[in-house]
Amino acid sequence: MKKIFHLAIALCLFACATNAQQTATPPAVTPTIPLANRPRRPMPGDTSTRPAVHDPVMAKEGDTYYVFYTGSGVWSSKDLLIWKVEKPVFDRTNTPEWLKPAGFDRPGYWAPDIIYLNGQWNLYYANSLFGKNTSAIGVATNKTLDPASPDYKWVDHGKVVQSYPGKSNWNAIDPNVAIDKKTGDVWLTYGSFWHGIQLVKLKKDGFRLANPADSMIEHTVASRVENRSADNPPAIDDNPVSAGGNAIEAPFIFNKGKYYYLFVSYDYCCKAARSNYKIAVGRSENITGPYVDKAGKEMTKGGGTILRQGDGKEFYGVGHNSVYTYNNVDYMVYHGYSVTENAANRLIIEKLTWDKTGWPVVGERVVPKVRP
Repeated sequence: MKKIFHLAIALCLFACATNAQQTATPPAVTPTIPLANRPRRPMPGDTSTRPAVHDPVMAKEGDTYYVFYTGSGVWSSKDLLIWKVEKPVFDRTNTPEWLKPAGFDRPGYWAPDIIYLNGQWNLYYANSLFGKNTSAIGVATNKTLDPASPDYKWVDHGKVVQSYPGKSNWNAIDPNVAIDKKTGDVWLTYGSFWHGIQLVKLKKDGFRLANPADSMIEHTVASRVENRSADNPPAIDDNPVSAGGNAIEAPFIFNKGKYYYLFVSYDYCCKAARSNYKIAVGRSENITGPYVDKAGKEMTKGGGTILRQGDGKEFYGVGHNSVYTYNNVDYMVYHGYSVTENAANRLIIEKLTWDKTGWPVVGERVVPKVRP
């Protein structure tokens, strides 16, 4: 596998709570590539038509698209087809100081989200301990995403929310921030496994919880478990016992017409050819829910309509999506594990259309001009 693939996998495993094997031995169905034959890790200025990413989110400033992803990396593109590596947001020289006393003395970030708010870009990021809900979400800002601009500088604003083993039956990773179009309120949705996806209101600047007490209160809006109890569902297969088996994560809220759509990812990423990641969706007329699937089942009770999943031909598993509107076109951005490329993680961008009842339909793929 490519070095960047191994780095992204390591970071994703650390954050995604249960999405890894307990052994260092790869699945027998996935052959390894000798170290001498692996290409070097992409460096700033390098280009690719098939970027390696985990957990991608996108932003557009001027005529340039930017993709942020697990590991603090950034890709930029003018046409969504050819991508260039930019300098990372964080590295070992500028990792936010607040992470160290919290027990997260590691570079980079996990499963970020980016939104333009109050005249600047807010970048939300997470850090975690593998297999535990010792996790936290922070936020950094920048006036511009253009690294060539004299105004380009990331300023960290510290922790937004944190989860604690034995105190929080939820996991503070996979942040997404959405705006209530009716009130202008700023909402943070996040979560992985445990009791599922959480939703809390932020202050108008997006830096802190509107109600500090929400840092210890469960606000679940989606869960795979139909009848939840105080106990975490047991883990399955070779996944960490502490994280349990409620395999739901990566929330993203998107407003279209009168509905707010809650996208989530089910099952497991980061397991090479055994990855069975998939994307599900529900909707509500209120940003706070309740969110229901096509059959009318609430997402807090196991509901969720599958929108995209691996086919075993092109991708083993796909997930951790985000959704945007650019030039009146809706796009869904996510990653998948390529069947023809030794399960390498690849950026996927597809157009979204909507059926006559208002449900999203995956449309045309944004296809690279040439293969590498």
